[in-house]
Amino acid sequence: MKIKAKLKGDVVEAKVMIKHDMLTYDQAKAKTGHKEDANFIVHIDASVNGKPVFDASTSQFLSKNPIVGFSFKGAKAGDKLVVNTIDLKGNKDSETSEIR
Repeated sequence: MKIKAKLKGDVVEAKVMIKHDMLTYDQAKAKTGHKEDANFIVHIDASVNGKPVFDASTSQFLSKNPIVGFSFKGAKAGDKLVVNTIDLKGNKDSETSEIR
């Protein structure tokens, strides 16, 4: 996962590139013959200093290695932005980046 978070005025603009194959049910069935092999990100959340700033439930509609952008107020340069993801199989990923 790669995170870029930049402070512009009093608003932080964040872009997150999540490395994930995002295998849909149809792709899984075509590839392995089993829909059960599908695996895609189902939840993304972000927080700064323990305060939630982004929360999204997702589905198989996201492309491979999706890029998610969002903006929020209430942070300053030097704060840490923490982004967490969970996929359909229950695998969790977390990454931290400093707001610049």
